[in-house]
Amino acid sequence: MEGYKTVKASQTTLTELMIPSYSNFGGKIHGGLILSLMDKVAYVCAAKHADGYCITASIDVVNFLEPVEVGELLSLMASVNYVGRTSIVIGIRVISENLKTQVIKHTNTSYFTMVAMGDDHKPREVPGLILKSQDDIRRFAQAMKRKKRKAIIAKEEEAMHAGFDAVSCREELLEERCVLEV
Repeated sequence: MEGYKTVKASQTTLTELMIPSYSNFGGKIHGGLILSLMDKVAYVCAAKHADGYCITASIDVVNFLEPVEVGELLSLMASVNYVGRTSIVIGIRVISENLKTQVIKHTNTSYFTMVAMGDDHKPREVPGLILKSQDDIRRFAQAMKRKKRKAIIAKEEEAMHAGFDAVSCREELLEERCVLEV
């Protein structure tokens, strides 16, 4: 089918050994390093689907579920979950593997929205997506729901900022761990 690609066509896995220079003061791997690797694998997956340059437009929630230790093998698996006209949602699953004990941990899942860019530095259309499995369909449908939820949250955020009144929230603040000195 012309103008469409399968999910499998752009699936990407990035695997890297976690070395001591990647660790923080607590001896665990820096979250920022993991985010950087997630951005890298999202870019590669999106660029393969779009046949060209893509930029990161947004990152949905990133929860650090398990710590990553020095010496573990970190694998980041990315696939296209959803496409719009110019945007591509990349689902990323991150696992770490202790090569000594063979223990595998799911450390992160996130969704990166990437936008394909043309030579004119403007968004350009991306190929559609061929859904070949129940997982492909589920991921596409879930991405559609996340997109709708993000739009609702964006409207709520806008309304919250536009209608902020410090006096009306004073009672709520008194029940929180803060001191009002105003």
